[in-house]
Amino acid sequence: MRALLLDLDDTLLDYSGGVDGCWAGACADAAAGIAQASLVAALAETRRSFWSDPEHNRRQRVDMLRAWTSIATQALQRCGGDPRLGAAIAEAFAARRRAAMQLFPDARRMLITLRDRGLPLALVTNGDAREQRAKIERHGLAPFFGAIVIEGEFGAGKPDAAVYETALATLGVAAGADVWMVGDHLEFDVAGPQRLGLRAAWLDRPGVGVPAGAGIRPDRIVRGLDEMTVRPSARGAP
Repeated sequence: MRALLLDLDDTLLDYSGGVDGCWAGACADAAAGIAQASLVAALAETRRSFWSDPEHNRRQRVDMLRAWTSIATQALQRCGGDPRLGAAIAEAFAARRRAAMQLFPDARRMLITLRDRGLPLALVTNGDAREQRAKIERHGLAPFFGAIVIEGEFGAGKPDAAVYETALATLGVAAGADVWMVGDHLEFDVAGPQRLGLRAAWLDRPGVGVPAGAGIRPDRIVRGLDEMTVRPSARGAP
């Protein structure tokens, strides 16, 4: 393996864990006068609808506080609450998320191991520039990477080829089959890099397997990031 590109959310960082509890806590913090069960249920329905369309998702994920405010406001309208509380709920949710999100236990181990081997590493992440930069700083990730490409800063996100190309150019590495990407999203972290001639490892922490009919075939499936540190001489390893 000549270089490795890595995703951030739900790859290095446990982004999805505890999200329901954070929304429930935010409702209790900022909208205690509203029936909590109804509001939490309305939030769950609104979140599913809000993020379901890929194009809408792409537009909204570059300003997460605005997106969370919109979700909370729509949920309040669904359950008869005061929509003016939407911003306060969103702020409370953001604060709870910042406090709750942690690196997966294997993330720092892998980064230290690969850094100590001198392997060029790039972080390639979609999303809000402010939120993603704050995560990187909070968890001390920047020193591990020779390139960091964030959708909200760069102006394009995965699976746009320019994102991976920019990461590689910053590292001074040419694309090839000995350059890998690892992440949890089949399109963004597997199919996109493969179209450039990279190899891709899909991170399947729950062990659910590639969905039937996905039409995407990872070069490798890993259950944890420690597997990416296996030496190339081992069968099936990068």
